[in-house]
Amino acid sequence: MTSRIEWLRGTLLATSLAFVTTSPVLAESPVLPNTVPAEFKVTDFLLDNGMEVVVIPDHRAPIVTHMVWYKIGSADEPPGKSGIAHFFEHLMFKATTNHAAGEFDRAVSDIGGSNNAFTSYDYTAFHETVAPSALGLMMSFEADRMRNLILTDDVIKTERDVILEERRSRIDNSPEAVLDEEVDATLWQNQPYRIPVIGWMQEMQQLNRVDATAFYDKYYRPNNAVLIVAGDVEPDTVRALAEKTYGKVARGPDLPPRIRPVEPEQNTKRTVTLSDARVSVPSFSTQWVVPSYHSGKPGEAEALDLLAEILGGGNRSRLYQALVVQQGIASSAGAFFQGTMLDDTNFTVYGAPRGDARISDVETAVDAEVVRIVRDGVTPSELEKAKDRYVRSMIFARDKQDSMANIYGSTLATGGNVQDVQQWTDRIRKVTADEVKAVAARYLVLARSTRGIPLPQNPGGIS
Repeated sequence: MTSRIEWLRGTLLATSLAFVTTSPVLAESPVLPNTVPAEFKVTDFLLDNGMEVVVIPDHRAPIVTHMVWYKIGSADEPPGKSGIAHFFEHLMFKATTNHAAGEFDRAVSDIGGSNNAFTSYDYTAFHETVAPSALGLMMSFEADRMRNLILTDDVIKTERDVILEERRSRIDNSPEAVLDEEVDATLWQNQPYRIPVIGWMQEMQQLNRVDATAFYDKYYRPNNAVLIVAGDVEPDTVRALAEKTYGKVARGPDLPPRIRPVEPEQNTKRTVTLSDARVSVPSFSTQWVVPSYHSGKPGEAEALDLLAEILGGGNRSRLYQALVVQQGIASSAGAFFQGTMLDDTNFTVYGAPRGDARISDVETAVDAEVVRIVRDGVTPSELEKAKDRYVRSMIFARDKQDSMANIYGSTLATGGNVQDVQQWTDRIRKVTADEVKAVAARYLVLARSTRGIPLPQNPGGIS
């Protein structure tokens, strides 16, 4: 999962660590608007069965993005059933009592639309982009598969083989992905984020029809879902279509609060290394457990977002300027903060050497920049420029309806609400330099970090 500013720049979740799918620098501006134009006014309402609906009008192009977000992800899986959330994402594309397998996909393709789905730690989302005239059809298909899937042993076995092969190709065949899993399992000592979204192979092999049916009956209900519709639509039209389709689906039992195991106090520095002949250039990442927008105290996540931007958010960041431009020892260097998570999250810095530089040189230089920002904080100028970039990113995100749908969907699926999104830029503007320094000093403690290093099989003199 990427940082919140990457969401705002229109980047969909794109790393296998954060989710698994069913398929494989701006100029400074001293004055930026905070008001939302009338044509972007967001409407939020509940259906009688508890399904939340958010409408984001955008009439500049005759298309619409339709997304259903279920508040269920891999971190909610029962013990020993890792991968069931992603497995069930696949099963949602199978036959129902009303439609044959593949009929939904063909209907989308026939009208020139696109559709897909993805699973993350905290949610599972299904989405289609079509002409506005097809919105009702999309809703009818999604509402149908919310409760009417036909799950047989043959369907389960076939799709289980698919996800097992997906794991082999995407994880087991990639040394970087294997290391990422091991780093997560080391960073998180108790929290279920330590388990990969796709699941552990030995547990995936045991998933069966009983597991899938129980998962379906418990979580795939309208009162555990959020509908996001963004594009060339009117709220009244969306409401009427939603009531006609989703509104006919019976409400499920109320689910208990999503309370998960929490992390113990971390008191050690841990390093995970993997040597593999397929690694051509070494690299490293260092991670810390930090609060998310949902779990943190007021203002903490905003300060962490700005800290990530200043420290390593792009080619103007401290890490890039120091290691890539000035010292010339790194081919890449940066930082990111995964703020949209239900529980605590991670803050990451990373780098890779260039030329004759050693990986240890890059590590030392990155650590020095972290220590410097912890000790000295940030300047008023770089803080204001970072804020401007964030506010501009939200403004430009309106140019992509799928970006807006993802911003609202990920926020609402992890405990936030529409007001949290709308007031986010105001909260960013209020962050002070002292608050950025405080979160850096509180959380970026090298003695409590987890480092991952992929190395060639025979690193020789490069380490």
